[in-house]
Amino acid sequence: MTEFIRLISAKDTYPLRHAVMWPDKPINYIILPNDEEGIHLGLYVNDALVSVVSLFIENKEAQFRKLATANLEQGKGYGGRLLSHLITYVEGEKVNKIWCNARVEKIDFYLKFGFKSNNTVFTKHEIDYVVMEKMIIR
Repeated sequence: MTEFIRLISAKDTYPLRHAVMWPDKPINYIILPNDEEGIHLGLYVNDALVSVVSLFIENKEAQFRKLATANLEQGKGYGGRLLSHLITYVEGEKVNKIWCNARVEKIDFYLKFGFKSNNTVFTKHEIDYVVMEKMIIR
């Protein structure tokens, strides 16, 4: 089994984002207005794209969005390996913080990587989210 992470296009993330996050909505629903400005990473297993994430850096802060792992591949550590790779990447980008809007039921996942809740909770499209952030220490 071969596994690797590489830069991909925004469009390459769309099928997986759609299938995992919002399969009941039209595909346009998962496209971000600033997707073309982002950095997109994909984790491949045996040449199959199994996990994706999109990163947006602004003012020394890195926000990642749309971290998604194929439903049949969840629980195998792929999302965690992609997130670890992303954290290492942003450490080299001279940012002070990395953060995301996490679904509340995923808080424990982010805690394992040193993220903390800043207690900002909100609801969007009937799903509860919390802002999770990690300060980058040099």
